[in-house]
Amino acid sequence: MADKNVIRKEDAVVRFAGDSGDGMQLSGTLFSDTSALDGNDIATFPDYPAEIRAPHNTIAGVSGFQVHIGKKIYSSGDKADVLVCMNPASLKSNLKWARVGATIIVDLDTFTEDAIAKAGYESSPLDDDSLSNYNVVKAPITTLTVEAVKDIFTDRKSALRCRNMFALGMIFFIFGKTTNHADDYLQTKFKNKPEVIEANQKVIRAGFNYCENVDVQETTLPRVDVETAEMPKGKYRNITGNIATAWGLLAAAEKAHLPLFLGSYPITPATDIMVELAKRKSLGAKVFQAEDEIAGICSAIGASFAGNMACTSTSGPGLSLKSEALGLAVMAELPLVVIDVQRGGPSTGLPTKTEQADLNQALFGRNGEAPCIVVAPSSSANCFNWAFEAARLALETMTPTIMLSDAYLGNGSQLFRIPKMSDFPEIHPPFATPNDPEYQPYRRDPKTLVRQWAIPGMDGLRHRIGGLEKTDGKGAVSTDNLNHEKMVHYRKEKIDRLADRLPLQEVSGDEDADLLVVGWGGTAGALKNAVSELRQEGKKVAYTHFHYISPLPKNTGDILKKYKKIVVCELNMGQFVNYLRMNFQGILFHQYNKVQGLPFEVSELKEQFNKILGE
Repeated sequence: MADKNVIRKEDAVVRFAGDSGDGMQLSGTLFSDTSALDGNDIATFPDYPAEIRAPHNTIAGVSGFQVHIGKKIYSSGDKADVLVCMNPASLKSNLKWARVGATIIVDLDTFTEDAIAKAGYESSPLDDDSLSNYNVVKAPITTLTVEAVKDIFTDRKSALRCRNMFALGMIFFIFGKTTNHADDYLQTKFKNKPEVIEANQKVIRAGFNYCENVDVQETTLPRVDVETAEMPKGKYRNITGNIATAWGLLAAAEKAHLPLFLGSYPITPATDIMVELAKRKSLGAKVFQAEDEIAGICSAIGASFAGNMACTSTSGPGLSLKSEALGLAVMAELPLVVIDVQRGGPSTGLPTKTEQADLNQALFGRNGEAPCIVVAPSSSANCFNWAFEAARLALETMTPTIMLSDAYLGNGSQLFRIPKMSDFPEIHPPFATPNDPEYQPYRRDPKTLVRQWAIPGMDGLRHRIGGLEKTDGKGAVSTDNLNHEKMVHYRKEKIDRLADRLPLQEVSGDEDADLLVVGWGGTAGALKNAVSELRQEGKKVAYTHFHYISPLPKNTGDILKKYKKIVVCELNMGQFVNYLRMNFQGILFHQYNKVQGLPFEVSELKEQFNKILGE
């Protein structure tokens, strides 16, 4: 934009909010995709309601979608610069996510007396002073949508399905975007329904044209030009963490030269991993939708025994149900990848909300001494890399490996540079040699303690494995007390020795920092932004983020001992900080925890870090 009235910004946050069924997820996705095609970096945060069919116009049914666009984006952003509210309930529940001075676009037609009361207002917020700190655009979206499609749809219900596109057209105008990508999407999505394509395209343009009205533009609507990103050349796409996870598993199977098997049961927010892999039969993926969580993991264990790269996907409640079978995989020392897309708990908890709730469960949630490898991605895009790494570790160490994603990463999306397969290493499972006269099921590599993998049907290698304790080496069932203790130590030591082969933990920021910020998993974006802003303000802060959880990188203790003040930030009550306290006694850890089903905000982190620095 060259207009002198256009505001140029490094980044901007847009939040779409409305009733379930209002199409906020689609509007947000089309805006984020359009922004990405325009050269902006992006991150998104879908905010689904937990209720499937909440009463119309109630807060319980509000669905949101936040988009952060700009030059370099690490998180979905804190407060919105522009908030779209399709009814009073969405305004009531989402006003807290708008910064002071933000532009709020409302559908004026939905602010009826009944809808206002259902949202919990005593009077219309559009008629009192409650929105005086915001730039409110009262657009008759419903009326203008119906008018735009009157020649296509004669019934009001069909017309109102396009309302979200009017709001999208307004956002396109504010941010100087074209409708080209949205048009292409509609042409593809509804290729057999030309009337739907025409209606939605007309409504997008109606929203755009409404904003071109001189009176509206000059009095209330900003024009914003957001800086584009500087990114390495390559082929990019907007990808969710769940789809990235599925692709990472496919890539690992290819590099291991093994068929991929996923045995799973649908569960929010992990189901999309199973759905995506089910589309990839042409790549050799086999997907089994089991009758329950236990059947899902047991089928995967069977597939692993049969020589597949075996995986199962779930969330916290499902991981609880899988715990006994996971212990079987530990005892049998079979490779297995468990993807846990964490949500708020306990029990069914908050199915659509994010939380780092399951670290303790991943580390300790099995009977007996049953250690697993645990890793965690830190962005929607790098779910690809960490799914690949989880599979590599499981296959090369013959050890169940848990990847702790979360709802924020799994449902959210980022720009993803599609890599070349040549960028990734070959994966080398420790297969036994057919007719090896020295073969024993639990014979171990003396350096790594990894046992060999004999696939049923390999000549001369008949053997038994299972859930009962085995004799060292030979694999016969044993109840000998000293043998049991030896095998327990072997299974633990095998994971401990893996630390020697992992990359060292890295620290960014000031060498002489007064505070070290520690995070793990999906909190990386907000933590990175908070540390960066504090350093720009002259504070001496360093930052380290953990992806390898069990085992921890070998230099973890050396890093922690360097700093007088350390704060560990988590979306739980302190599971990782207590794990660090167990392993590194004598070090004082501060902690900052949040268990609201929401990601961290940069502002709250900065406030907490400044408080610790000032003590």
